Amino acid sequence: MHAPVSSTAPEPDHDPRVHVLLCTCNGAAWLGAQLDSLLAQSYPDWQLWISDDHSTDETLSILADFARHHPQRVAAIMDGPGQGSAANFLSLLCHPDLPEGYVALCDQDDVWLPHKLEHAMMRLRPMAGLPCAWSGRYVFTDAQMRPLSLPEAWPLGPSLENALVQNIMSGHTLTLNPEALALVRRAGPVAVPHHDWWIYLLLMACDAQALIDPEVVLHYRQHGRNTIGRRSGLRARAARLSGLMNGALRDWIVANLAALSQADLPLSPKASRLIALHEQAQGAGLHHLLRDFAIHRQNRSETLVLALAKRLQRL
Repeated sequence: MHAPVSSTAPEPDHDPRVHVLLCTCNGAAWLGAQLDSLLAQSYPDWQLWISDDHSTDETLSILADFARHHPQRVAAIMDGPGQGSAANFLSLLCHPDLPEGYVALCDQDDVWLPHKLEHAMMRLRPMAGLPCAWSGRYVFTDAQMRPLSLPEAWPLGPSLENALVQNIMSGHTLTLNPEALALVRRAGPVAVPHHDWWIYLLLMACDAQALIDPEVVLHYRQHGRNTIGRRSGLRARAARLSGLMNGALRDWIVANLAALSQADLPLSPKASRLIALHEQAQGAGLHHLLRDFAIHRQNRSETLVLALAKRLQRL
């Protein structure tokens, strides 16, 4: 790990610093474009914290070169835990050297639009004092950054009942205010399948705020090696159906619930009831939660598929 360095730029009174948390792993093919898009941000006061998960390509050379040319923009480059994207981001979010404050999660293969940070902060700053996270919209592009499509909207909005079975806060767009970051750090670097889904569930379980913004703020590059990738279209729907029927979704939900029950968090009464009900079932599946809570996905047809999976004992 390279020791954190202080920025030489003055800290404006009116612009809180945003710590941009970039996790990398063999991203040399795309990293340069993302770093250039960070430099083009209209929001002035941001600084990079980088966790690299054992890259074997030129990723570390690119990061070192960026740090040499822009030392005031790079706070630290550290080694990730080598356990995948979720563990890398949660390790960085909970790292003891990371200061309290606003944090923006950053993927190595996206390209941010110039107003991304500014728009996030415009929405978050009025929520000061309340735990709140912001998630923006994006455009799917191909590997050469040619636009493909916009993702579907989330018509039902955020809720605990939705967060149990679906994530609607895409990690590569997430920005957290200091109070939301404090909740994540209080829970610690838990073992969950997806860090962004975990953050969404944690926030809803603690009656925090989630701002789902329709503003397009970045280009989401599709290149065949994305951790999640495009979620619209027949192929994506088929993949979700397969994950539901083969038990993958159930395993993810159970892992999230286990982390939620073990974490030291100020759970809402509803979340406490949910955890208690699940623990009383002693591994008998998730049928009881579907029966006793208004669990739903954002798309009505996918909620109906949940009911079908319940009948088939896949949940």
